[in-house]
Amino acid sequence: MEKRLIEVEVENFRSLRKITLPLRPLNVLVGPNGAGKTNVLDVFRFLADVIGTDLQPALDLRGGFDEVAFWGGERPPTHLQIRLKSTWTTNSSRSAPDEYLLRVSRLKNGISRRESFQFKRTQGRGRRITIRGQKVSVVDTGRDGGEREIGINALSSGLSTLPRLSDDRGGVEVSTVAQRLASFRVFDVRVDAARLPSRFPRTRSEVLDDGAANLAGFLLALRSQDENAWQQLVEDAMEVLPQLDGIDFDYPSGAAREVVIVLKERGLRRPTQLADASYGTIRLLGLLALLYDPNPPALTCVEEIDHGLHPQALELLVERLREASERTQFLIATHSPALADRLEPEELVVCERRDDGSSAIPALTAQRIEGIVEASEGLPLGDLWFSGALGGDL
Repeated sequence: MEKRLIEVEVENFRSLRKITLPLRPLNVLVGPNGAGKTNVLDVFRFLADVIGTDLQPALDLRGGFDEVAFWGGERPPTHLQIRLKSTWTTNSSRSAPDEYLLRVSRLKNGISRRESFQFKRTQGRGRRITIRGQKVSVVDTGRDGGEREIGINALSSGLSTLPRLSDDRGGVEVSTVAQRLASFRVFDVRVDAARLPSRFPRTRSEVLDDGAANLAGFLLALRSQDENAWQQLVEDAMEVLPQLDGIDFDYPSGAAREVVIVLKERGLRRPTQLADASYGTIRLLGLLALLYDPNPPALTCVEEIDHGLHPQALELLVERLREASERTQFLIATHSPALADRLEPEELVVCERRDDGSSAIPALTAQRIEGIVEASEGLPLGDLWFSGALGGDL
């Protein structure tokens, strides 16, 4: 059974008044500015922040509950809620998924939170862990089920606290969910940082920075760790950049201290350091590094993935996304009809903004998109989206 996030439900998080989004290996969000694409990505960034810093700091980072909660409607909402369904733990399945729920409510004198975890265990047994106030309730379902209670700080998140539970109280399952969520990456190549030298990798399994600030160090480690993946990455870069003859490294501060990427380009007397390369070249290398990451997170989010790339790169990019989605799920946002042209109907998620300020995501089911494609006699998805046949106007 593949370990996947299979669905996310969100209520009152920014423009996400109430959405249920099924998740496949590759999910590409399309729609106009303000339709809610970025807010979907921020749901996962928020959960990772909750694990890393706890609930209150994660809210404070975004300006507090009132800034995060839905702004539309006649009255402000009294709660926001996120529910995930997955097949991450050992005994889970699509028919008996793991479930995690976080509900944050506004009170007169602050906020409260409720969390619950539900897991399938062996031989038909299940476990439900619920957190309210300062009490954690662990309930085993089944014939011999029982209930135990544990104390917890009032606003401490179960994602950050409960992995320390003993195995017989659910620590393994909660830890699995927390580790998966904590690994979520919202990736955006920060070109100015990626241009610079990075420290020499200390291990062969260098972790790629969310903004590719350690691009040189990561690629050097990849070359050492997986020669085949490195050669394929170089071939991909050469396919998209016709002037490129190869990629190498230099060590301006001496070996084992700093490393820079150098590009071997046709017709030039000397290699070009990445600091002197074009914006699009650097973004392409950052995205290829992401797609060849040998240790990817459970979910990778990328906003405006096509930004700065020539259209000729999109065919290869979509092909590599599909290959990489066998190891990690992708949630991608784009405004590019050319990229949408290369997608299958089940990979496209159309996003719209309603008149009440809320987001409709997905605005169309995959089956409805397939029907529109058939009725159009096979027009590419990008053409259908650009024409307005799929909604979610540009």
